[in-house]
Amino acid sequence: MSRTSRIPGGPGGPGSTGGEINMEDVARHAGVSIATVSRALRGVSGVSPHTRRRVLEAATDLSYVVNNAASSLSGGATGRVAVVVPKLDSWFSSTMMASIEATVRGGDRDVLVYQVDGRDQRSRFFRELPTRRKVDAVVLVSLPLEAEEEERLDLIGVHMVIAGARLRDYPFVEVDDVAIARTAVGHLIGLGHRRIGMIRTSDTDGAHWTSDLHRCQGYTEMLAEHGLGEPTLVTEAYGVHAGARGMARLLDLPADRRPTAVFCYSDDIAVSAYREAIRRGLRVPEDVSLIAVDGNPLGEVFDITSIDQHAAEQARIAGEMTLHLLAGEPLEETGRMVEFTLVERGSTAPPPS
Repeated sequence: MSRTSRIPGGPGGPGSTGGEINMEDVARHAGVSIATVSRALRGVSGVSPHTRRRVLEAATDLSYVVNNAASSLSGGATGRVAVVVPKLDSWFSSTMMASIEATVRGGDRDVLVYQVDGRDQRSRFFRELPTRRKVDAVVLVSLPLEAEEEERLDLIGVHMVIAGARLRDYPFVEVDDVAIARTAVGHLIGLGHRRIGMIRTSDTDGAHWTSDLHRCQGYTEMLAEHGLGEPTLVTEAYGVHAGARGMARLLDLPADRRPTAVFCYSDDIAVSAYREAIRRGLRVPEDVSLIAVDGNPLGEVFDITSIDQHAAEQARIAGEMTLHLLAGEPLEETGRMVEFTLVERGSTAPPPS
């Protein structure tokens, strides 16, 4: 389903600044949001019959029609799928990308990769919409977005699948990050820890990263349910030293607030935190326990207890969803939840007596 067409008569048509009609023009003409136009034209839920009729009338008024050259619904005009990731150099993104690429390539499609790192790159991506007319589908991998950026996704005009999170009414595959955090903190509580800190990472410039929000939610819920006081949560900008900086802040707290265990947002954060603890002369887990999330092989090397979120499996399912959509086949499920696994290793133990 394309999002552009030419008004009969060329550039002078009503509501046009250059002769090309897009979803924004239809939204303005109908007096609704771009998201509402997208839902109405795709026939999904969340739009009243009256509003849907108004959108369709606006599309007719503006001669907004399907353009097969730009539409994935034309049967795959380009043979390409875009994979959009926030960071190519993170383990999670690279693992997801590799699995999606292998799955999509197995379906005789090519892959274009877009790294959208930080507000400036996101702004440029959503301003230029580089995937339009270049691909038949887009797989979005855990990309933090602001509300306006979410709406502009509809302007890309091709099938969209969300991997590692969920976004509006697009097909998605993810894990339950609230449950992941509750499991991690519950493991520490079960060992006897009562002062539990958390190191999270954020460089999203006002955008929301659902996995971060949900893991923080699960952490704070567990502390509250067990009467363990206020959260001891520190935030550091993403990078190889983020865990070390976060651990340093936690270890610098007064003795009565210093955690005996730390829940880390990711395995690489935990590895960096581990090194800072050792640098300070502490033993892991005798003096401080560490638990993290991912399934990164680096966690196994450092013997870190971790929640494996099976990233490659999430990505494989997202790739298969994309191939089904491009083949015009209905999805059995528009949302898939992948199970996670607690992998106990040597970095967690009862607190020091």
